[in-house]
Amino acid sequence: MAESKFDITRKFVRVVRTRPNGLIEFEFAVGDPDVAVELVMPKDAFDEFCANNGVEFIKDVAAKAIDADAPDADFNWNLHQATHQRFR
Repeated sequence: MAESKFDITRKFVRVVRTRPNGLIEFEFAVGDPDVAVELVMPKDAFDEFCANNGVEFIKDVAAKAIDADAPDADFNWNLHQATHQRFR
């Protein structure tokens, strides 16, 4: 059996954007930065959340283009993309 590299002590944050009203949109992941939930918080709450969780910031905020022909294309999106771009 292959050894897993999933480490629940590592927590990740990828900031998606700061809204004009000051809310921070971000993705939060535990163990694997590719499996994340999307959250929105005011700046002060976001800063406290990050400090309390000891997060590692991920800098690659560029949205990946969706390959419509990929086998997982129907599932390869996030809420930010769904809000700001048209799907088939």
